[in-house]
Amino acid sequence: MKLTILGGGGFRVPLVYGALLGDRGEGRVTEVVLHDLDGGRLSAVTRVLAEQAAPVEDAPRVSATTDLDEALRGADFVFSAIRVGGLEGRAEDERVALAEGVLGQETVGAGGIAYGLRTVPVAVDIARRVARLAPDAWVINFTNPAGLVTEAMSRHLGDRVIGICDSPVGLGRRIARVLGANPNEAWIDYVGLNHLGWVRGLKIAGRDELPRLLADPDLLGSFEEGKLFGVDWLQSLGAIPNEYLHYYYFNREAVRAYQQAEKTRGAFLADQQARFYDEVGDPGVKALDVWDRTRAEREATYMSENRETAGAGERDADDLSGGYEKVALALMRAIARDERTTLILNVRNQGTLSVLDGDAVIEVPCLVDANGAHPVSVAPLPDHATGLVCSVKAVEREVLAAAESASRTTAVKAFALHPLVDSVNVARKLVEGYTSVHPGLAYLK
Repeated sequence: MKLTILGGGGFRVPLVYGALLGDRGEGRVTEVVLHDLDGGRLSAVTRVLAEQAAPVEDAPRVSATTDLDEALRGADFVFSAIRVGGLEGRAEDERVALAEGVLGQETVGAGGIAYGLRTVPVAVDIARRVARLAPDAWVINFTNPAGLVTEAMSRHLGDRVIGICDSPVGLGRRIARVLGANPNEAWIDYVGLNHLGWVRGLKIAGRDELPRLLADPDLLGSFEEGKLFGVDWLQSLGAIPNEYLHYYYFNREAVRAYQQAEKTRGAFLADQQARFYDEVGDPGVKALDVWDRTRAEREATYMSENRETAGAGERDADDLSGGYEKVALALMRAIARDERTTLILNVRNQGTLSVLDGDAVIEVPCLVDANGAHPVSVAPLPDHATGLVCSVKAVEREVLAAAESASRTTAVKAFALHPLVDSVNVARKLVEGYTSVHPGLAYLK
């Protein structure tokens, strides 16, 4: 079975390959093709993968190419983890937004819109090529903003594109762990959009244990989200929000923290990864050791400004292991082998969440089998969550419309309607700022 990884020179590719090395069942991936526009990054990551594979008998063979059509042709699965504009583009997204006093995070607010406007045209081109060159392939999208990009691709691939994210997985795992349960045996009632969802229940042996957690301040304050949001706020909500909702519930504090930080997250990662690729270019170093060390630093500093604002302290060691590669592998196995499982995924709504239309991509538990991912019916969201979901989905639709029409006016509308921008004048300045620094937005007229 052939897996093509788009963004194959990306730093987190070894996580995916490491998961494949541990999969020894029938119908496993035997060929991995890495595609990237940067040949140097491809060479560096290929070195890391070779060292990962060295002790493993019959490891999936790896090849690399800068030719997109060659990479896609004959693929069974396509894993998309591209970054249009690179980390330098992410740093610019942050800088332009913060200069206007609004959030520049890569998936939330102004930064997420700018990233989406750059990425959607590229993702749509990829979707069209997949439909032509590998019509039977399943596309697993991790490219951010994941829900928006998945919806853009679904207009050309239908339900054969599925978005994944590690945030809901990590959240469910933390809640189960603090309740003393096995995460693999828990049913997580999670619903929303990508990076905008809530856990409303966690059933173990048919019993919802979330009320027990919400009623115990010590237990509730003992894990990441309790520290990040505060016990009182979680009890007020009656649910556990995805960590990215910190940018909404504590927006002013988050913006101030990012403005005062020595470096934005994008700038930090750009510098860190530049050092990594330079180091791995030295034939005398062990590439896998360099990658392991860099990854540990990356994970430990994740959302550090938010945790500092909340006084949440350092991340727990158990939260530093990532997880999206495990979701990707579980998804591929379920489809390729008809190994039925339940995963929280980004899929078309199909009537699951009544306030949104059927084509809107949402993030909910899905039953997965050989025919793909099927969203599980969920209860309606409370009013405040419904308002936020509908508002952000409306913004996503304006981003898609702007990308399709190349309309600068529609791009301004997308920024202005976002609840974390909430100003037409600021929206105009943002569009002016982003189009002046991003060649990838030159199409907006």
